[in-house]
Amino acid sequence: MRILSIRFLTREGCHLCDDAREVLEKVAAQRGVAINEIDIDTDKELQKLYGLRVPVILDRHDQVVAEGVIDDARLLTKAIEDAIR
Repeated sequence: MRILSIRFLTREGCHLCDDAREVLEKVAAQRGVAINEIDIDTDKELQKLYGLRVPVILDRHDQVVAEGVIDDARLLTKAIEDAIR
């Protein structure tokens, strides 16, 4: 069985990122998805691409699964399930 992984783009001091992290950790645990959290301020290319859009969740193909206000576990679950199909 392969482990699915998603990237969670964040930034230090981002309250939306903190809120999204709580929801994402619950959904990922339920679906067996690994989270690779990355602070975009440590990567100039990610900073250029996503700037003020954090938090951003990317699938394994770097497609945006969710961004901005991520506070609904049901919507996030559906988005992640669609992304891993």
